[in-house]
Amino acid sequence: MDGRCVVTGAAGFIGSRLARVLLDEGWHVVGVDAFTDSYDPEEKMARAQSLRAHPRYHHVSADVAETDLDAILAGAEVVYHLAGRPGVRDSFDIPLKYHHDNVVATTRLVHAAHRAPSVRRLVYASSSSVYGDAALPFTEAGPTNPLSPYGHTKLESELICLDANGAKLETTALRYFTVYGPGQRPDMGLRRFAEAALEARDIRLFGDGTQSRDFTYVDDIVRATRLAADADVAGLAVNVGGGTRISLNEVFELLGELMGGPVSIQREPFARGDARHTGADLTRARELLGFQARVDFADGYAAEVAWLREKSHVALRSAS
Repeated sequence: MDGRCVVTGAAGFIGSRLARVLLDEGWHVVGVDAFTDSYDPEEKMARAQSLRAHPRYHHVSADVAETDLDAILAGAEVVYHLAGRPGVRDSFDIPLKYHHDNVVATTRLVHAAHRAPSVRRLVYASSSSVYGDAALPFTEAGPTNPLSPYGHTKLESELICLDANGAKLETTALRYFTVYGPGQRPDMGLRRFAEAALEARDIRLFGDGTQSRDFTYVDDIVRATRLAADADVAGLAVNVGGGTRISLNEVFELLGELMGGPVSIQREPFARGDARHTGADLTRARELLGFQARVDFADGYAAEVAWLREKSHVALRSAS
């Protein structure tokens, strides 16, 4: 395949896996990442270094909101826009950074994609955070009511993308539901829970554990994102979820089984900006993308815990 595509956020948890799949399929991939401080840049740099070893991968270390995008998009057929500043809680403290990294960056990228003669489609990575505490299951045609500045920037960016859909440029937005798996961001709950358990520390829980999430394994997210490049979904938002809601108390039960004994939990008040429950209506994903999650939560979380266990063993061997 001689096709060329662009992946923004290519050094991220999801973006790096998407770039690897595209390379395996034969695409020429231009990866863009600014290595921001949203979490440990060293993890991102290690992923980028691995991708750089591939002869069909070219990396651009740049901020999408600031750099010359016309040169980056030249000759590209598809743009996968996964770059952005993640995380609900931090967005209350630094809302301007979230606006810059999410809204400003998306606006510039959409305009550049519209100018680029070769770009036929832009796939935007949105978030279930746009729903807030809507009635379950969350449907794409239903109400959106973000509970945090992060959620608001994701919704605004999504609308910018979808409003640009037309004959020149097709756009679609995928609303990802809590992505997990090996390589998960260090600020996310499932990884923090497992790391605390592996280190025999108390797990810090905001809330009573009854809150639930529609967790989605990273490989399923990547597959849905690839499907969105060619499916008949132009101008639409589409939920991408694992298909089953799991409460945090159920997560801790499974984690205890993986650890060989119960885990210790330090409970604190609910955190602002966190939805109590998330759950995706996946009708559009099935009918328009031909997508259905393949990895159930028990298997997926076991894989993440195994990755963290090996990671900790490697760190210990390096230190000794």
